Amino acid sequence: MTIEAGLMEKSRDMNGHVHKIIRKKQFKKRANRPPPVAAAAAVPVELQRLFESCRDVFRGPDTVPSPGDVQTLCRILDGMISEDVGLSRDLQFFKTLHHAKGNPRVSYTTIYKCENFSLCLFFLPATAVIPLHNHPGMTVFSKLLRGTMHIKSYDLADPVNSVNTGLPSQPRLARMKADDVFTAPCDTSVLYPTTGGNIHAFTAITPCAVLDVIGPPYSKEDGRDCSYYKDTPYTALSNGETTVTKEEGESYSWLEEIEMPRDSEMDVIEYLGPQVIETSS
Repeated sequence: MTIEAGLMEKSRDMNGHVHKIIRKKQFKKRANRPPPVAAAAAVPVELQRLFESCRDVFRGPDTVPSPGDVQTLCRILDGMISEDVGLSRDLQFFKTLHHAKGNPRVSYTTIYKCENFSLCLFFLPATAVIPLHNHPGMTVFSKLLRGTMHIKSYDLADPVNSVNTGLPSQPRLARMKADDVFTAPCDTSVLYPTTGGNIHAFTAITPCAVLDVIGPPYSKEDGRDCSYYKDTPYTALSNGETTVTKEEGESYSWLEEIEMPRDSEMDVIEYLGPQVIETSS
C-alpha cells in the first residue's frame, strides 16, 4: 500500500491482506517543462503544526511532557482529520467491512521519526488485533482518525522495575484503565511511562486508521523494547497472598509477559503523503 498526498489505495486478497504496492501515477514528461512541485509544498497546516509542536515538546529520553504541552498536542490532534495525512474518506479500505478469515494483518507507516519522537499511522482491517503491549519510558498520543475499535488498557499496580529485563516474569497485578469501544471522531488518548494505560490492545470493529505520536520512539538499544502480555482476571490467580482494595468501578487483572505472538507481525508500508517541513527551530 502506498499513500499519496490526497489518496491511498489498498489492494487486498481473499484473506484481506495487502498483496501489492500501488505506486504514484507516472506522467509523461514534456519537453522544457519542470517536474511537479514537491508534495511538501502542500503540507496540511495541522500536520505541520503537529510536527513543530512535537519538536518543541519532546526533549529526549527520561522526559515527560508538561500538562500544558500535553494539552497543546491534544488540541492539535483533536482537530486533525484523515485528509491531513493524505487519507481520503472515500478509500475502499474503509468501506470493506467483511470479516476476513484468520487474523488480518495490521500495516503501519512512518510519517516522521527522529531520536526524540515519531509520527506513525496504523491501519487495521476489520477484526485485526494489536495485542497487549507496553511502551516503556514513552509518552504516547493516539488519535483514531477513522473507524470503530475496542481498546483495552492497563497500568501496572506496582510499576517499579517494570522495564523489560529479558528474563521470564511472574504475573503482575495491573489496574484496568479502559475497556471500551471508541468511534472516530473522538478525543485523543494519552498514555504516560507508568500511567494512563501504558499497556494496551486494539481490536478493530471496522477498518481503522490511527495516528500515533510516540516520544521517545521504541529503541531496543536504549532499553525501550516492546513487550507483550496476556491478561487473566484477578480472581483467577488470587491465592490470598496478594490483595487489593478496590475503589468503586475499579477492575484488576494479572498480566503475564509472553513472547511476541506470531500473528502480531505488521506490514511496513511506504508513506508518500504530505511531508513535514523541517524548518529551523
